[in-house]
Amino acid sequence: MYAIVEIAGQQFKVAKDQKVFVHRLQNEEGSKVSFDNVLLMNDGKITVGAPAIKGAVVTAKILSHLKGDKVIVFKKKRRKGYRVKNGHRQFLTEIQIEGISVKAPAKKAAPKKEVKPAEDVKKPVVKKATAPKKAAPKKTAAKKESTKK
Repeated sequence: MYAIVEIAGQQFKVAKDQKVFVHRLQNEEGSKVSFDNVLLMNDGKITVGAPAIKGAVVTAKILSHLKGDKVIVFKKKRRKGYRVKNGHRQFLTEIQIEGISVKAPAKKAAPKKEVKPAEDVKKPVVKKATAPKKAAPKKTAAKKESTKK
């Protein structure tokens, strides 16, 4: 069983007991978090949300907060003397998926339609077809002669 869930603005394919590195979450280490924005689930049959599955929840436990590997950003324009070197380390949170579950939504009873007796129903009014009106003849404007030489 797996699910595709949106965590901190990114989509992850997760399964039970899987460890995932996500963007830094605000919760403490050792605390439990739940994500309800589940986009797809596969538990023998595939369920796709529109855009999310109602009642589906992915629960996880925060293992640690850490920083990712350093990424070097180097910019250069040849023959111009322009060189800029920059680095970046992303703040990450390691989480372990504890479970994927779906709470079945309560089914509502469909409202029954009332059937009116035939006596109360009015017959539709049929209008007689009328011939379309003829358009009035167009008047043509007399052309003016120009006085230019």
